[in-house]
Amino acid sequence: MGAVLGHLGLNVPDLEASKAYYDRLMPLLGYEPFFATDTEFSYFPSDGKRGTYIFFYLAAADGSYSRQRSGLQHLAFMVPTRASVEAALQLATELGSTPVHEPRMFPEYSPFYYAAFWEDLNGFYIEAVCHKDE
Repeated sequence: MGAVLGHLGLNVPDLEASKAYYDRLMPLLGYEPFFATDTEFSYFPSDGKRGTYIFFYLAAADGSYSRQRSGLQHLAFMVPTRASVEAALQLATELGSTPVHEPRMFPEYSPFYYAAFWEDLNGFYIEAVCHKDE
């Protein structure tokens, strides 16, 4: 099968608001709903693609997230085109996200690394990236 990270779990302070946000955003990032309950919701790669499932859980303890502390720094989603990078950031911004880096080339990563970064409503640092010259 090859090595693939099976799944990630993220705690959020407001499950309903997070679900509403990610239900809109994840299709643009190549994911579809997996399942949801009163205490969690999840997504898996669309169209039968291999990849990491993502689970969101209601946080059991108060406190805010910071990518500056030990732990998760950011999530990067590979998308098929540069237009997909731009569309993801546009929708994320419409949903109340804070843009951090507008779509642009990051040649320090690779010759065709085109990405945008933003903070979601929980403060998670999210990236949409295309590795193609299109």
